[in-house]
Amino acid sequence: MSTEPAPLLALDLTGTFAFGLNGALTAVRAARLDVVGVVVLGMITALGGGVIRDVLIDSLPPAAFLDWRYYTLAAAGGLLAFVVSRHLRRLEPAITVLDAVGLSTFAVIGASKALDAGLAVVPAMLLGVITAVGGGTIRDTLVGRIPTVLRTGLYAIPALAGAAVTVATTETGLYGLPAALGAAAVCFLIRMLGLHFGINAPEPPETRPSGGGTRRHK
Repeated sequence: MSTEPAPLLALDLTGTFAFGLNGALTAVRAARLDVVGVVVLGMITALGGGVIRDVLIDSLPPAAFLDWRYYTLAAAGGLLAFVVSRHLRRLEPAITVLDAVGLSTFAVIGASKALDAGLAVVPAMLLGVITAVGGGTIRDTLVGRIPTVLRTGLYAIPALAGAAVTVATTETGLYGLPAALGAAAVCFLIRMLGLHFGINAPEPPETRPSGGGTRRHK
């Protein structure tokens, strides 16, 4: 069973359910899958990043398989998405908020566990990001899409910010429940601001024809 402080554990479990729900909704919309496929993709979204992290730090079996609450909530989110997917459009704003909660807590917990395993600062930050976005990346790959983290919005950047705050407070001896919640809040705030204002990560400049100006087509 998880030994995280109760507030952080509650956020972690909430994020697990939200990731399972959101991942399954993506499966419903992007591919014609049966109930098994939808629930499996929901579980992969919710648990995949943490499993990758635990394998990389040699923490086996992965934590997601040792605490029944995680895989149960991930499966429940996937099953709910399958059953009432037609009616979930009205709840998308709430699901987006819960997804941001999951992103935030996964980034913080992932970075913290990486540091506990003896990793240095930069690898710990990267594992925080992998924990947060890894499951969604696997899901998108399985349904034949370019992963969301690579093509739209601020997603990996907020996770990196949350992981960086976690690492910084740990290295300075300030890490604890308030610092963990603060790091999660930083990630959550950046993610929500990005969604609200339509901010995306920088993209390559458009290729323009030589000679200046953009050609107009009739």
